[in-house]
Amino acid sequence: MKLNYKRVILVGMAFFLISAFWQAYDAIIPLILTNHYGLPQAVSGAVMSIDNVLAVFMLPLFGALSDRVNTRYGKRTPFILIGTLVAVVSFVALTFIDNYQLALLGAESIPALAEGGLSDKELAERALQLTLENPLPLVGFIATLLVVLIAMATFRSPAVALMPDVTVKPLRSKANAIINLTGTAGGILVLVLGMVFATSKNRYMQYTGYVVAVVAIMLVGLIVFLLTVKEKKWAKEMAEESVRLGVEEHEEETDGEKRKLSRPELTSLLLILASVALWYVGYNSITSKYSVYATNVLGFDFNMTLIIAQAAAIVTYIPVGMIASKIGRRKTILAGVLILGTAFLIGHFITPETPAFLMYPIFIMAGIGWATINVNSFPMVVELARGGDVGKYTGYYYTASMSAQIVAPILSGLLYDICGGMRYVFFLFGSVFVFLSFVTMFFVKHGDSKIIEKKDLLSQLDVD
Repeated sequence: MKLNYKRVILVGMAFFLISAFWQAYDAIIPLILTNHYGLPQAVSGAVMSIDNVLAVFMLPLFGALSDRVNTRYGKRTPFILIGTLVAVVSFVALTFIDNYQLALLGAESIPALAEGGLSDKELAERALQLTLENPLPLVGFIATLLVVLIAMATFRSPAVALMPDVTVKPLRSKANAIINLTGTAGGILVLVLGMVFATSKNRYMQYTGYVVAVVAIMLVGLIVFLLTVKEKKWAKEMAEESVRLGVEEHEEETDGEKRKLSRPELTSLLLILASVALWYVGYNSITSKYSVYATNVLGFDFNMTLIIAQAAAIVTYIPVGMIASKIGRRKTILAGVLILGTAFLIGHFITPETPAFLMYPIFIMAGIGWATINVNSFPMVVELARGGDVGKYTGYYYTASMSAQIVAPILSGLLYDICGGMRYVFFLFGSVFVFLSFVTMFFVKHGDSKIIEKKDLLSQLDVD
């Protein structure tokens, strides 16, 4: 079976809209919590981890549930449709609640005090005092945020599981590269919107217009997906081709049960998931608070540096997929871990006096490193799945990554508060956990794709 790039891109439109949402979420929610409500970094980090707490339970649940659903539109599509519609409506509603909080800040002349030269700490204290006096806007904000996050959690695993549903195992690293490329395109569009709306320039801006624009991008992705993806047909073709190529094992049963993983396979799965958890602690500690760090500590435009990182990832995705098919996923991931950890370590030495453009090569390295890891880690997990369990194993992957992302913003935020700020621990925290993942990944023995005879590769794995 040839890798059908067009088909993979269309399937990736679900990931496109997911990435667009999370790029906007990571950019503005920390700023709203810190600047509009005056929450301390540890509390803000706790709020930012709510999605990950929900995901630990919901992603495995809905991944496994989608394995067992069978509608005329397929297993995964109904989850993607309903989840997206609920998410976009509630995301826009979230900004209306924030606008009310901004009106309260304006009534207290807090934005005017910002222009008058009050320090960030003093402004945060005044905003927090107002929030404590009238907590209803914050309560409404958190309640609506929960609706948004629950909606997103219902379809993330089904959306990601769709790629292995329609792609034979040896092609999944290449296909995942295309999926990530598609998702990155959604993230970059939102970063461009951030520059257009100047989200890093105005501490007390209203985000309704920006979020409406983001939601429009998400809906375009959903419409393209619904009009073009033929889930049931494509999944059936993949299953038939996998059997023909001999890369999908038959569902072996013992006393009516599916064959379980061997002990070495289970050990490798656990080590892969441990690695995923460690590098996500490091990576998410940076991405969840970089908008705050860049804006409040360095005085940089965070949108441009993130666009550069995304651009570096885009250039990397397809070559990395090809490299992994030659040297193996594990070795490729180890190289990516070293690149990402080194980038974060160098970032520690960037100061407010450093020219902003010197941050660009650091984020180019980070983009390359993360792309190298991300393209190959998910395929290693689902490589160990039996044919009917892709959604469940997708849930395992996200349980590891989301559990890590629960810890990351809370632990890092607490550390920032203890140390009196983010300046000296922000990048160091990330680099330590990324380097730790190298150790666990080093001992993984399973998860690389099954090798097919070369004569088959020549005829079956060519690309269109």
